[in-house]
Amino acid sequence: MSRGRVRRAAGSPVAAAAAAALVLLQAAALALSLGCDAAAAEPDYREALSKSLLYFEAQRSGRLPYNQRVRWRGHSGITDGLQQGVDLVGGYYDAGDHVKFGLPMAFTVTMLSWGAIEFGDDIAAAGEWQHTLEAIKWGTDYFIKAHTEPFVYWAEVGDGDTDHYCWQRPEDMTTSRKAYRVDKDNPGSDLVAETAAALAAAAIVFRASNPHYSHILLHHAQQLFEFGDRYRGNYDGSIAEVRSFYASVSGYRDELLWAAFWLHRATGKEEFLRYAVDKADCFGGVGWAMTEFSWDVKYAGLQVLASKLLLDGDPQGERHRVVLEQYRAKAEHYLCACLRLNNGSNVDRSPGGMLYVRQWNNLQYASSAAFLLTVYSRYLAGAGARLRCPDAPAVPPSELLALARSQADYILGRNPLRLSYMVGYGPRFPAQGFDHWYASKRPNPNVLTGAIVGGPNCRDEFRDDRANYVQTEACTYNTAPMVAVFARLHNLSAAEEEEGCRPGTA
Repeated sequence: MSRGRVRRAAGSPVAAAAAAALVLLQAAALALSLGCDAAAAEPDYREALSKSLLYFEAQRSGRLPYNQRVRWRGHSGITDGLQQGVDLVGGYYDAGDHVKFGLPMAFTVTMLSWGAIEFGDDIAAAGEWQHTLEAIKWGTDYFIKAHTEPFVYWAEVGDGDTDHYCWQRPEDMTTSRKAYRVDKDNPGSDLVAETAAALAAAAIVFRASNPHYSHILLHHAQQLFEFGDRYRGNYDGSIAEVRSFYASVSGYRDELLWAAFWLHRATGKEEFLRYAVDKADCFGGVGWAMTEFSWDVKYAGLQVLASKLLLDGDPQGERHRVVLEQYRAKAEHYLCACLRLNNGSNVDRSPGGMLYVRQWNNLQYASSAAFLLTVYSRYLAGAGARLRCPDAPAVPPSELLALARSQADYILGRNPLRLSYMVGYGPRFPAQGFDHWYASKRPNPNVLTGAIVGGPNCRDEFRDDRANYVQTEACTYNTAPMVAVFARLHNLSAAEEEEGCRPGTA
């Protein structure tokens, strides 16, 4: 679903929305080799992982901690919530602006947490576990603050319109910091359910290292789920200011199912699984066959979670096998579509191999697809199962992982332009960021390391232009899914080096 956003002030130091040089980079005629090409540098997944986590420190709002590694950032938004009488200091800026939008922020934290749950050993092996916990907790601490009453949640801080027309550092903000909330009279089921999912997933992550904090997260998650389910409605119907930026086009039903699956995983309580089973049809969980997974559209993600219960042989899952098999069929529709094995109903690809969904910020869809492919590959391998596609009835887990890897490699520079779409990685990357004037053609004074930009068009073309925010703006939800993907690929690289090429293992 398109965000449909207006011109975004994406050139601040916090954002990766703009580029300095007004140069059109045309796609090379020669297709990129994805095999063991000695002429092409092997991606350094550990470096990419480390820089991905550094990016989240650059996107922080609030009072920065003593161990802040991005030193050119300073405290910002330190009076957020003051005029409403609440403490809303903290959280993340979503992209190139200085607004704190609750829905994409929550999805970002859900994806970071899901990655930590599934690939925590890989992240730890790369030496990045503590930074991952810090990235998650910076978001969850803010969500707890924003949930001031059982049926009140603060959805947004700042005004998108005024923010996008005023170019300044977040440390120097002079634009509105008005806060907007949802409550029982002004519901926001999509927003609060996504936040419930983020908190439930994070509760799993912190269960071993900080059980008290995990309990607090789970308490808020269950309250928010009850809020979203009891008082139903789209949050953009209650907060007009968000409609031009993060309208919930898919509605709230996918988020309620998504939250139910996460709460079931976090608590083990069958009541949450029963909710997802009972509402599978009327909420679209077994009806919607998707070809995207994003901050707005959660169906493919929740369908993968449902499939895990069957692949793991979960006893509760077995009791609901009939409906969960329907969920699994839709999950595999998405995955087969990414693999181009779906009887013609496939996700498009650029000539260079990038999964392509739509023009605006397409790499968010490629990164989320890479994540689901990586996760499902692990689920299949653990169950000794194969993916069932219309054009190939028994696809091995290694093929899913190979496609995920191709998307990671594309982002890191194995593409027709030989351009890294992660800022600060490799010899060539978008020179995005803020200079003193919007129209300046000079490169950034500060490099937003680890940011993944919106990326090229369907022909692998990319214009590195500050005003071209459709392609040059980076968002937290572009990078969040790749943390786990980079960690998994890094941990496989040693085996690959021994074999001299890609091993094709899950």
